[in-house]
Amino acid sequence: MDLRFTMEQQKFREEARLWLEAHVPKENLPSFDTAEGFQAHCEWERVLNDGGWAMVPWPVEYGGRGANLIEWLIFEEEYYRAGAPGRVNQNGIFLLGPTIMEYGTDAQKVRFLPKMASSEEVWAQGWSEPNAGSDMAAIQATAVREGDQFRINGQKTWASRGAYADWLFGLFRTDPDSERHKGLTFVLVPLDAPGVKVRPIEQLDGEAGFAEVFLDDALVSVDNQLGEFNRGWDVAMATAGFERGLMLRSPARFQNTARKLVELYRETVASGVAIRPALREAVTQAWTGAEAYALNTYQTVTRLLEGGKIGAEASLGKIFWSELDLKMHETALELLGARAELLPNAPSAQGVGTWLDGYLFSLSGPIYAGTNEIQRNVIAERILRLPRK
Repeated sequence: MDLRFTMEQQKFREEARLWLEAHVPKENLPSFDTAEGFQAHCEWERVLNDGGWAMVPWPVEYGGRGANLIEWLIFEEEYYRAGAPGRVNQNGIFLLGPTIMEYGTDAQKVRFLPKMASSEEVWAQGWSEPNAGSDMAAIQATAVREGDQFRINGQKTWASRGAYADWLFGLFRTDPDSERHKGLTFVLVPLDAPGVKVRPIEQLDGEAGFAEVFLDDALVSVDNQLGEFNRGWDVAMATAGFERGLMLRSPARFQNTARKLVELYRETVASGVAIRPALREAVTQAWTGAEAYALNTYQTVTRLLEGGKIGAEASLGKIFWSELDLKMHETALELLGARAELLPNAPSAQGVGTWLDGYLFSLSGPIYAGTNEIQRNVIAERILRLPRK
């Protein structure tokens, strides 16, 4: 791996930086877990798309820029440096989009990817069910093929972005006699279809970041089947690989948090507050951890560009970035002391409330994209080849 950027890559960075400086909103947008914020973020996505920056590594014909993964990492670094808004359609562009690239038909790519890139259609993730959380192989929702349609029944819960999204992707049991990961099919479901009912789930802050989706004889075209019939587990594992690996959580996200943590440490020291040596060490570890993750990602991208693939080692990355994110926010709250209890909208927060907001979200990191306990099992079995009990 050559850590030096080429002249072309440096020009790409400069172009991205100048565009972002000119177009990123000067004020923070409302949370995209509110109706107002959702619409505001969708409008930002349209601005990105019009500028050709919505999905940098996708082919131009599908709404992308045709850049490679190195350039995507560069863009992410500039995106976070500019303080640009979060990506409201991340389930689509970072998870489902790459899956359609790999498993979709030509017609599906043309139908779904351009509208996904522009966020004209926003996607919800429909993995979990009331009795199938981290264990996706326990899925019970059914899809029965009737001619050119699937008749779908069941319930999905904790559907990320489900409250306001247009579509949902998920696994459904298409072989009634099957068990566990066999007999499942990956289906794309329009949330405005007859028989589909969406019920928002409010978080502790009152915002609807998730939803329950009830499917009662919902009819969906078989054209919305992604991948082979009864082989949906293979498709879902590819999606999970994108979720745990490169796309969903780029290194720039954590490098940005680490930079802010260093700034907070310096401000705290300058204010005269006595700081325990252990906190200084935690800040240093946060910085080095974020840089190590970035270097590892560049190494992975280099391997992919040379024809390699991401396998079970995605679980290593998922554990690392989720626990790093949590530790960085815990360290920030310790530095803040009593001010750590302030929410972003508190009159005296003066900008520090984002740390509490970030901390609350970081608590979910070891859970979503497959719990870290499950990831450790994957590492033990598929990388270390340890025997099962």
